[in-house]
Amino acid sequence: MPDGKPDLQGMYDLAMLTPVERPNNLPAVLTDEQAAKLETDVAARNEALAAPIKGDRAAPPKGGDGSVGPAGNVGGYNSFWIDRGTHYSTVDGQRRASILIDPPDGRVPQVTPDARQRNTRAVRATSDQQIRENDPGLEPEGSYDDPERRPLGERCLLGFASTSGPPVLPNYFYNNLHQIVQTRDSVMILTEMVHDARVIRMNAQHLPKAIRRWLGDSIGRWDGDTLVVDTTNFTDKTRFRGSTENLHVVERFSRVDARTARYQFTVEDPATWTRSWTGEYAWPATKDLIYEYACHEANYALEDILRGARLKEKETKR
Repeated sequence: MPDGKPDLQGMYDLAMLTPVERPNNLPAVLTDEQAAKLETDVAARNEALAAPIKGDRAAPPKGGDGSVGPAGNVGGYNSFWIDRGTHYSTVDGQRRASILIDPPDGRVPQVTPDARQRNTRAVRATSDQQIRENDPGLEPEGSYDDPERRPLGERCLLGFASTSGPPVLPNYFYNNLHQIVQTRDSVMILTEMVHDARVIRMNAQHLPKAIRRWLGDSIGRWDGDTLVVDTTNFTDKTRFRGSTENLHVVERFSRVDARTARYQFTVEDPATWTRSWTGEYAWPATKDLIYEYACHEANYALEDILRGARLKEKETKR
């Protein structure tokens, strides 16, 4: 860049198979054979799901079959729309089985007793259920009965699954692109999902604690060739994995080569987790373009959801 700092600008595609947490049956680093087998299995499954749908197929059961999510297996996005990625993230030449690298088991630390009680009271979550209030379709039963509790992602106000960050995580669904625009005084990260624009103020002080934002207040500085972003001042409306408004996220962006950036993050909230946790994964550059995300609030969906719930209650009482 003109100021001598590394150029992080560009378009990045975060679609990947590497999950946030490591599956119990996998090592931290996959061998080439393990990764190839897993990627081949996903490709075969995607090919099967992309097969033409039979026109004479039976109708889904009335009210759905109880599957998790808003569709309930009565019809939603088919595989044409879904882009979960085709490969595992490679960092330092290693095919990673999880984004999390600390704790060493690749799992999010246990929640505190206070957090368990708080989240249970808030959304009726069980002790082993990590709630994600901003993820459409991942809310426990009964959440759709209260229009005041509809998540920001469902209302098309904020990208779900923390795709907008911080921390920035793959959404494993679609609209995986992120664009970085960099100047001396600010860095902007544009997210394709629900078109969030996050502005990082360089060499600045955090806003007063009374000023809270959905994506927090992000300030940046350079540590050598690494962009370090410190984010505080969250609201209680996003609640990343059940966190409080005192969530603290530190991110590190660095250039690996002309086509790859490394993204690292550390999450801390003593009121929610028993310890901090850290993850990292590669951001591969792409020449794809971001297009408009045609989703908006104030349509008729919420009214229909509430009307349907009342109709279901009436039928149940008969």
